[in-house]
Amino acid sequence: MSEELELEDLKGVGSKTAEKLDEAGLNEGMSIATMSAGELAEKADLGESSAQTIITSARQKVDVGGFETGMDKHERRKGMKRITTSCEAFDEILGGGIESQCITEFYGEYGSAKTQISHQLAVNVQLPEGAGGMDRGAVYIDTEDTFTPERVEQMAEDKDLDPEEVLENIHVARAFNSDHQVLLAEEAQDICQENDIGLVVVDSLTAQFRSDYVGRGELAERQQKLNKHMNTLLRLANSHNAAVVVTNQVMSNPDQMFGDPTKAIGGHIVAHNSAVRLYLRKSKKDKRIARLVDSPYMPEGEAVFKVKDRGIIGDN
Repeated sequence: MSEELELEDLKGVGSKTAEKLDEAGLNEGMSIATMSAGELAEKADLGESSAQTIITSARQKVDVGGFETGMDKHERRKGMKRITTSCEAFDEILGGGIESQCITEFYGEYGSAKTQISHQLAVNVQLPEGAGGMDRGAVYIDTEDTFTPERVEQMAEDKDLDPEEVLENIHVARAFNSDHQVLLAEEAQDICQENDIGLVVVDSLTAQFRSDYVGRGELAERQQKLNKHMNTLLRLANSHNAAVVVTNQVMSNPDQMFGDPTKAIGGHIVAHNSAVRLYLRKSKKDKRIARLVDSPYMPEGEAVFKVKDRGIIGDN
């Protein structure tokens, strides 16, 4: 059965419940089937027992997956796509570029080029597949009001793309707090359904959470909410074979005796949900250094790149 469900075909769903699910944006089979009963109950204002009945029915109608052989996994990975960073050395440490079906995290201090890379990827995803793109659009969740259309135009022109068309293919939303950010990630599911989206950007992932949850007493609640948010993003990556890129702020680790004391915000929650992690830092003049910190199959490595008017380029 298609993931586009007739809601009233699900066990436990009458006309009123179908209306509640639809109002909550829950008309996509995979999303319902992979939710917990508590999560569905909260989103659609249902009892947990009713929510569990609906989830069980959805799982029977949608192929949510289960055990598979390593070869099955290998075959699915063949459908994975990549987006070029516009820097050959950068692409090389990533194994060819930013990949779909997972979350890639960029973290670093202010001015380390996190937002510049986000803009560049939102342009590059629209390139033809043979030119390092996916020929698809982007969703951009902007939490710090840093999305700049003029910057996108510059980068698009350098790639011989129509700037207006590129901007039309980027769906931008400004998140004003962490609740709004979570809601926008859920709404991105509909945008991905209705449009051919190959990239979802959250710039920055943790800024609003840090503002809304202050002090150690609220840390557990913040981390729980952040975990659910990242699970939503991961579902987007897998459901639509899209690349998900999040940028992250940093803090100083006072326990670090030697080396760079900088560490990413979000702790283990962000680290475990991000398949690929890169640490960005400033170098001399317009140079930046990207260090691959974690990847399922690529060794640690570094690449030097520059930020120019035309966008991200190699250090040539």
